[in-house]
This record gives sequence, C-alpha cells and structure tokens, in this order.
Amino acid sequence: MASEKNKNTFWTEGFGSILIAVLVALTLRWSLLEAFVIPSESMLPTLLVHDHIFVNKIIYGVRWPFTKKWITKFSRPKRGEVIVFRYPENPSEYYIKRVVGIPGDRIFYEKGDLYINDILASKTIPKGRVKAEFDWLNKNSSNSSGQDFSFFTHWEENIDGRPHSILLKNQQRNFSYGPYEVPKGHYFMMGDNRDNSQDSRFWREEKRFVPEENLIGRALTVWLSCKKTLPLISFLCDPLELRWKRFFHMIK
Repeated sequence: MASEKNKNTFWTEGFGSILIAVLVALTLRWSLLEAFVIPSESMLPTLLVHDHIFVNKIIYGVRWPFTKKWITKFSRPKRGEVIVFRYPENPSEYYIKRVVGIPGDRIFYEKGDLYINDILASKTIPKGRVKAEFDWLNKNSSNSSGQDFSFFTHWEENIDGRPHSILLKNQQRNFSYGPYEVPKGHYFMMGDNRDNSQDSRFWREEKRFVPEENLIGRALTVWLSCKKTLPLISFLCDPLELRWKRFFHMIK
C-alpha cells in the first residue's frame, strides 16, 4: 500500500512530474511551436530587431525527432508567407525570410520590382492604418546598423493576394537579379528590407534555393518585443524598453 502511494506521489509531486513537464515541453517545441528572436533588420518593417516570435512548426507536417525526414506532410509553403528555415550554406544557422518563389516559378528582380512568372508583383504607397503603423515602427525600431529611414520608402507589396510591407532605398536602383528557375522541392526567399537583406538573390548558385527539408515553420506572432536588451544578459529584454504595442502582433 505504501509502495503504491509512493509510486503515485513520484509521478504527481516528485521527480516524475518534472520529467513529464520536460517531455511535454520538448514535444511541443519539436512538433508544434518554437520561439525565436529576430537578430537583424532584414525583415523590416514586418519584423523588428528583438522581436520574440512564435513559429508554427506543424503547419507543413511532422518530422521524425532530431532528423530532417518527414513523417507526414500537411501542406507546403505559399508565396507571401514568412518562413523560418535552416540557412542552405550553413544549416546550423536559422534565417527568416518571405517566400517569393515556389517550385516551378521564374523569379526576376529589377530596380526594386519583383516579377513572378513574368508578372509584376504590384506595390503601392500605403495609406491610412498601414502607414500609421509603419510610422510607429519607425519611431520604435531598434536601429542598430545606423540606418537613416528618411532615405527609404515604405511600400505595400501584394503577392497572390497577400499584402505586406517592404522597404526600398530612395536612390535609383540599377541592379537586377535573375531570372531564376525555382527547382522542385525548393523555395526562393527574400527579406522585406529589400536593399538590406542577404537572401536567395545573393547566396551561392548551388545554395541559392532553400530545400524543403530545411523548413522549420511559418512565423505566427510576436509575443514579446523590446528596443533594448539587458547589458549583461543580451538575450533578455530590458523591462524598461518594452514595445507594448508589438505584443501578440500577428505576422503578415
């Protein structure tokens, strides 16, 4: 009787309960949600430096633990989605970019204009709520690289009915990239801060496209954000520098 009671206590109040909690947390992180922190300005104005985000890992399928092999697939990334993935040139690094090309697409980028299958992705100067939101982001962003946003224009781009914000430098852009043919099982990625993003336009030819096995998941929401982190603990937000308006901001 006492032995049975001790056994029950072990699983409800002792080390066993801690073990269960750890296993549940690891299972959620492996298959459902994982937290990431934005380290750079390549996704401005959609994502700011020190945005803490949740990534939906199960949306595309389920993998065998600690491998890149899929148990089952539910869907595939769509154009316009913001994705976390393993960097093709160094899979130990995680990147976050927007999908602009899916398998079979022909991507061409010229003077700030994006062409998908020879069709121009429309972009307009945002007005109203979107512009007001960007003005707030401009004032509350952590501009670690010293960028002067007066030299940039905020645009609203539309890919397959998915409107999102991008930044382009104001000066004349004479650069062109492509055309690139996206191979089967791969994706073409670009940052929203188009003139300040290392993405598929610049990676080595043999690593230009992100293979499906490198996908981690789709960016879901910002759950915490701050302009500065603590001086001695750089991964923790300074509670005096929180961006309250960013909390639970859905990522588009």
